[in-house]
Amino acid sequence: MSKLKNIIRIWLPFAVVISAFCLLAYATVQQALRQGLNDPQIQMAEDTAYALNNGATADSVITGTKVEMSRSLAPFIDIYDSNGKAMAGSGLLNGQLPDYPKGALDGAKQNGDNRVTWQPNADVRIASVVLPYNNGFVMAGRNMREVEQRESQTEMFAGVTWILALIATFIMIAFGEFVLAEK
Repeated sequence: MSKLKNIIRIWLPFAVVISAFCLLAYATVQQALRQGLNDPQIQMAEDTAYALNNGATADSVITGTKVEMSRSLAPFIDIYDSNGKAMAGSGLLNGQLPDYPKGALDGAKQNGDNRVTWQPNADVRIASVVLPYNNGFVMAGRNMREVEQRESQTEMFAGVTWILALIATFIMIAFGEFVLAEK
């Protein structure tokens, strides 16, 4: 029994370090994926708010095709009035301009912008960036489906690596204790 206790005593610090590094690797990759998902929306929201603040109309800044956010990965822009009512946009949910959470709009008004993972229904998650402009709010968003799949793969890779590293270090320490230790 004392050999097993010795193996565990030696292995535990390795287990802690392995766990910390696997968690760090996962968190770093996950955050890089998630934060990078906002990049097009930041530019789109800033450019649209600037145009609206300089005399453009909502209809003039919404160009291109409509995007059904529940199935498309294309970025889109929706414009809301100062009360949060949808005015115009290219992002549709079930064929309609969606309501955006009032709390997210309030956060944008208070902080100058707000970057929110928005879930307008159970099957749709949107990486959204909302900015206030003189007469309301601009929200740019896009579906998170692909990035969330990559995050799941990263989680699986980090988890498998963590388990294999824990097993390998335990086996090597046990090998050293039983085979290489002095009798």
